[in-house]
Amino acid sequence: MSEKSDQLRSRILELVAEYSAEAFLPGEFVAGKTPIPVAGRVFDTSDVQSLVDSSLDFWLTTGRFAAQFEKEFAGFFGLRHAILVNSGSSANLLALTCLTSPTLRDRQLKPGDEVITVATGFPTTVNPMFQNNLVPVFVDMDIPTYNIDTPQLEAALSPKTRAVMAAHTLGNPFNLATVTDFCKKHNLWLIEDCCDAVGATYNGQAVGKFGDLATVSFYPAHHITMGEGGAVLTDQPALKKLVESFRDWGRDCWCETGQDNTCGKRFEWQLGGLPQGYDHKFTYSHIGYNLKATDMQAAVGVSQLKKLEGFIQRRRENFNYLTERLTHLQEFFLLPQATPNSNPSWFGFPILVRPEAPFSRNDTVRWLNANKIGTRLLFGGNLIRQPAYRGQTYRTVGNLHNADEVMQRVFWIGVYPGLTQPMLDYMGDMLEKLCKG
Repeated sequence: MSEKSDQLRSRILELVAEYSAEAFLPGEFVAGKTPIPVAGRVFDTSDVQSLVDSSLDFWLTTGRFAAQFEKEFAGFFGLRHAILVNSGSSANLLALTCLTSPTLRDRQLKPGDEVITVATGFPTTVNPMFQNNLVPVFVDMDIPTYNIDTPQLEAALSPKTRAVMAAHTLGNPFNLATVTDFCKKHNLWLIEDCCDAVGATYNGQAVGKFGDLATVSFYPAHHITMGEGGAVLTDQPALKKLVESFRDWGRDCWCETGQDNTCGKRFEWQLGGLPQGYDHKFTYSHIGYNLKATDMQAAVGVSQLKKLEGFIQRRRENFNYLTERLTHLQEFFLLPQATPNSNPSWFGFPILVRPEAPFSRNDTVRWLNANKIGTRLLFGGNLIRQPAYRGQTYRTVGNLHNADEVMQRVFWIGVYPGLTQPMLDYMGDMLEKLCKG
């Protein structure tokens, strides 16, 4: 870079700051007219500047910002490795798929092996099991923590069980003490889906550190955003290498983008049926994908990371406010509870409409949406009821009664940092009005 180009970059970024301050002014909230979303991106001038800064490099794949983000994000969790990918769904796919590598020998997941998971959740926690010809074993969920019902784990076990993969629902950690003991006892892999739970802790330790692998999403609804984006986290170098291989076309080479001959013997390998000395950069040990993120996405993430602690604190404050505000409505609503020994990093505020209430869950969400308050159901409800899974191979434990209750009676409203106090007050007002009406 020349001195003049550096000067021009500085001028451009100054103008970007001016533009951002003018273009993204917050609008006035008008109760009943201004929509209140359940989630959304929360950003400032520094995020926009970081995005433009990376674009001026014109390094269109992963680069310096990706390397910085991976290092800092792994540090936030207290883990050795964070592998940046293009979405949280891709993170889930890679975390499970990497365990199918033949290099894992007797711990390799093979077609027909079983993976225990929870019956209610987001489909992309479960889809990688079908995509790898594995068999999900659906366990019911606990109400009102909305997490996997751990007393059913032993009933779910079979000689084919090889792993547990479950999400920390809406930022509330599942019972990690019981799940990790179960996995150790039976020599099972554990994958923590932390896409909704960045910053949550269990027994004072960050979620994501308990399993062999963990996954995170950076979609705009999540704790920080890159627009699209995700990450796989692990403390195990061997698993890091496998995740990167499956992410990067299945290659055996582990050189960073733009680098050559990290191993020092690029033309000396002999693998598979390839001739001696075949270029290691074009040697493939797995049937992989291309699921890399761009450096522009990573640049936004680097900037967002500086705000993460504040975002988490704000989510907890909003959750606590709604809990206090709605406590007197518990004859109509069952309010959520944190898992014992946990400190959730709440993604949303789930509410179960009691059977004896004079209105249904559907009445409630229609009322709230009519009054401009966004709602969501608890993702896919009881997933075995979803049309996508008809005819698929899976097992269930028990009758999944609570999963059906969730499907019929539960919805959630937002707690994300973009909500203002007047918005939260109005949400409480409308729920009170519904109950009084």
